[in-house]
Parts: sequence; C-alpha cells; structure tokens
Amino acid sequence: MTLPVDPHLFWVFVGVMTVLAVTPGPANLFSVAAGIERGRRAALIAVLGMNTATLVWFGAAALGLGALVAALPQVFRVVAIGGALYVAWLGVSSLRGAFARQPEAALTEGRTHPRRPAFVDGFLVQLANPKIVLFFSAVLPPFMDAERPAAPQLAVFACVVVGMDLITMSAYGLGGAALARRMSEPRFRRAFGVLVGVLLLLASVLIVSRLE
Repeated sequence: MTLPVDPHLFWVFVGVMTVLAVTPGPANLFSVAAGIERGRRAALIAVLGMNTATLVWFGAAALGLGALVAALPQVFRVVAIGGALYVAWLGVSSLRGAFARQPEAALTEGRTHPRRPAFVDGFLVQLANPKIVLFFSAVLPPFMDAERPAAPQLAVFACVVVGMDLITMSAYGLGGAALARRMSEPRFRRAFGVLVGVLLLLASVLIVSRLE
C-alpha cells in the first residue's frame, strides 16, 4: 500500500511546521490580542476562524489557484494590504477605547459585545496573511512528491498545519485571556487597551512587511 506522503518528508515537514507555528507572527499576535480584549471563548473562536481560512487556502491550492496567485501577485497584494488596513483599524479602535473617559467600560463592552464576530475577524486576518502565500509558494512545494497524487498529500499536510496552528494559536490566545482576567483595576484595563492596540498595529506592520 502506497502512503499519501513519503514518511521521511512527512517528519521533516512536521519539524518545519513546529518551528513556524510557534514563531510569533500576525496570526499569533492576533490570537493574543483577541484573548486580552475579548476573553478566552472569543480567542478560541478567532483561532477557528483563522484555521478555516487556512483550509480555504489549501482548497485553493488543490484547485490550482496557488499558481494563479503566483502569476498575478498584484492581486494578492491588494487583498493583503486591505487585510493589513483592517487589522490596523482594529488596533486604532482599541487605542481610542483605552483613552476614552471610561476605558474599563469600553473594554468590557468590547469583550461581551464585540463589533464583529471573533470568527470573522480571525478569518479575515488569516485570509490576507502573506505568510500563507509564502508557505504555499516556498515551504510546501519541496515536500510535494510529483509521483504521488496531489490531493491526498495536500490533505495530510493540511491536517499537520491546522493541528499545529490550533495548538499554538490557542496557547497564545488563552495566555492573553488568562492575563486579562487577572487585571480588574481601571489602570490595568487602560494598559490592556493600549497593549491590544499595539499588538494589532504590530500585526498589521508584519503583514505589510512580508509583501516586500
């Protein structure tokens, strides 16, 4: 019985993905920000949104759309810049809330009644993340075996990527939520609002920097 993926390549891929998954990037920073601003449940929902976007990218790769993005990089640049602006807007909104007259009420309201569902925010962040295109254009191809069917290989690699990301993104998000729950005083709430804003702005900068 022929395995979908060469075992040697598979374990090398697992090692590479472990490093990539734990490295701070736009997605992990967004997980921290979601945990701090909205709490544990919303952070986990945002993680589901980001990994759903990853599965969309894998589906696109199976349909050959990855080659289209490589052939027309300016199309993705527009999408990524739009995503970066959206994340930056979230960061600015958090900073404005932190310096409002009653930042503690603003942050509490933001966590219980967010402006947009956490799933949607996470999905949009990952969909426009240039790290995804870098993954499909530079990281994944060397692990693909031309003599084996592409679809089963993509399915196996997708399970590895999503599994790793679910673990690491959730850890980042829950870490942020745990830290947020310990801070109940107004001054700390204000500090959290600033931290969330800075993290989101940093994530937007990372998205744009990966386009260079």
